[in-house]
Amino acid sequence: MDRRKEYRLDIELSVRIWGVDRNARPFAELVRATSVSDSGAVLLDVHSKLHAGEVLDVQHEARKAQFRVVWTRPGEMGIQALPREAPIFAVGMPKTFEMAGTG
Repeated sequence: MDRRKEYRLDIELSVRIWGVDRNARPFAELVRATSVSDSGAVLLDVHSKLHAGEVLDVQHEARKAQFRVVWTRPGEMGIQALPREAPIFAVGMPKTFEMAGTG
């Protein structure tokens, strides 16, 4: 059973990411975001080398926010918005989401 606390939308969005990689080199990339929620996403086609716990900036359309890398695999990573960051993936998701069997 899925233990996620937020509803995730399985779409693909184009996003820009930038920051400093694990070798202390600045990077900027255009990647795809999928499985988006109000506070996170999975990034695909990522070439920069980052570790879990590192912070990067993400821009979708005109909205920007800082995210922490939660997990990485070759070419992809899971990210979670830092506290107090406004949602940038405004895709019309419900404000509250109750999963079956909880509440």
